[in-house]
Amino acid sequence: MSRVRTRPTRDDTRDKLFEAAARVFEEQGISAASIETIAATAGFTRGAFYSNFASKDELIFAMLEDHVEQTIRRNLDLLTKHQDLQDYIAAFRNMDRARQDPLGRAPLLHMEMILFVARAEKRRPELAKRLRARRQMLTEIVAIISKHGGKNFENPGWVAAILLALEDGFRLHRLIDPETTPSDSFLRALNDLQKAIGDTFDVK
Repeated sequence: MSRVRTRPTRDDTRDKLFEAAARVFEEQGISAASIETIAATAGFTRGAFYSNFASKDELIFAMLEDHVEQTIRRNLDLLTKHQDLQDYIAAFRNMDRARQDPLGRAPLLHMEMILFVARAEKRRPELAKRLRARRQMLTEIVAIISKHGGKNFENPGWVAAILLALEDGFRLHRLIDPETTPSDSFLRALNDLQKAIGDTFDVK
């Protein structure tokens, strides 16, 4: 019986290297982790690593890009079914965002990888591309949901930037103080903001 592939753009080798790298980075730290250790953890040789990635930096970029692509795909797929904000939030809350996504399961590692990239100026344009992709995704969501609710923002891109900063801020706060920052803080904030600005999203 043949295996059903849910992500045909990625092969099994890259999947296993992503999973192995996530484990090694968590255990040893990104700077200390070697290509040999990552390859061995995945069950491959050093040559198998280099047949997929030219360097550890390239692996990290690929992991971040994969995480962003999966995030965008999941959210936009959700949007096709739920264009009311309240429905969207409920569906988003119940969505398994960690499935087949190493960075989705390890938010602290995700932050460490972003900082690792951001510390070197030459790497930042690659990181900026992924940030802009996330903003564009949220811009589309804001535009469609607000239109569905009978509202039109003059600048949905700016609203998306605010929401993204809010989400990332809560993610960071949860890593620092999980006792006072529930996992659904961002979603709760959306509802509270909606009420504060006078039913902008028309959520009951």
